[in-house]
Amino acid sequence: MRVRELAVAGALEFTPEVFPDERGRFLSPFQRPAFTEAHGHPLFPVEQISYSVSRRGVVRGVHYTMTPPGCAKYVFCSRGQVLDVVVDLRVGSPTFGSWDTVVLDTEDCRALYLPVGVGHLFAALRDDATMHYTMSVSYAPSRELALSPVDPELGLPLDDVRGMVLSARDRAAPTLAEARERGLLPHYAACREQEARLRAAAAGIRA
Repeated sequence: MRVRELAVAGALEFTPEVFPDERGRFLSPFQRPAFTEAHGHPLFPVEQISYSVSRRGVVRGVHYTMTPPGCAKYVFCSRGQVLDVVVDLRVGSPTFGSWDTVVLDTEDCRALYLPVGVGHLFAALRDDATMHYTMSVSYAPSRELALSPVDPELGLPLDDVRGMVLSARDRAAPTLAEARERGLLPHYAACREQEARLRAAAAGIRA
């Protein structure tokens, strides 16, 4: 499994080896030894696994979770193709305001690790794009926040997404500057504390 650090501090891309034969293909989008070597610790204790299905042109995000508790995620696309965007929303982070993109699909079968406090968006480039999320906390609507995906300050690369389809929530979401002014953004130190708690919990499970 190949590993690449993204432009957002702590975010990682994983590309597994794919084994094709006359029956189809086999691959492992998550491999604990590779993750532990790259991240320094095992994957967080899993609280929830979810998936979404989106038609072409759907944009979901930029979404993030109030910290604490925050939410770390491991995501991949099992059908179709998406442009995945990772955005650093952690005030005080060395890469605050930065973003990076990865195409997730069933050809290269990449997966992403998103640390606590990082924003996540994806745009479906094909119909029936199916995204899987492994999460460190259970989904709770009261803790879920969003930023505008078309915030000019962020400048996310969505110009080529045809017929962009947004939820009412994402359409009305504040900009990065508005969210910061309203105290809605996570702080880097708090996110690091939550990551340390996840590492300790993962180490306890391993022991």
